[in-house]
Amino acid sequence: MTKSTLATVTIGLVSVSDRASSGVYADEGIPSLKNWLQTALKNPIHFVEALIPDEQGEIERTLEKMADTDQCDIVFTTGGTGPAPRDVTPEATLNVVDKEMLGFGEQMRRISLYYMPTAILSRQTAGIRGKTLIVNLPGRPKAIAETLGGVCGENGGMKVHGLFSAIPYCVDLIGGAFIETDETVSKAFRPKQKQTIK
Repeated sequence: MTKSTLATVTIGLVSVSDRASSGVYADEGIPSLKNWLQTALKNPIHFVEALIPDEQGEIERTLEKMADTDQCDIVFTTGGTGPAPRDVTPEATLNVVDKEMLGFGEQMRRISLYYMPTAILSRQTAGIRGKTLIVNLPGRPKAIAETLGGVCGENGGMKVHGLFSAIPYCVDLIGGAFIETDETVSKAFRPKQKQTIK
């Protein structure tokens, strides 16, 4: 399939940061996410973006709007997932989803532990609201790419699969757009269809 024949994927990007949202410094989360996704996906992408402070109510309203009104296939948040008092992105996420997807948080910490022991302090999670997958990602650009793409060995082989390997199939299962990836960036895993016995 060519890019023009693939479905457009609507992706919400939410950067949660008191300081970036108030202009103290430039947000790096959304540009990093856009760059990685535009490299990894073959589909055309429509982005819906929000740069907001660490306020639980505002995070919840933003996620609800992106899922219910903007009808995003996926929403990625970045920031606000640590143990500090203002880190409330996981709480906001869990308040708006219908189903928590625990495996995403487990895999994110597994990937991050390859690079830093403080990964155990991360509280990232994911869940489904309607037909939208919502995933909390780390805040640093390097960590975003590592989390989505996975851990590669010295010979180029995959040591630990990145999150995005499972996301296209998850989006299939909840009724979203069919996503195709550039396998050199992230190979999407879909189980082979079982043959029906006549």
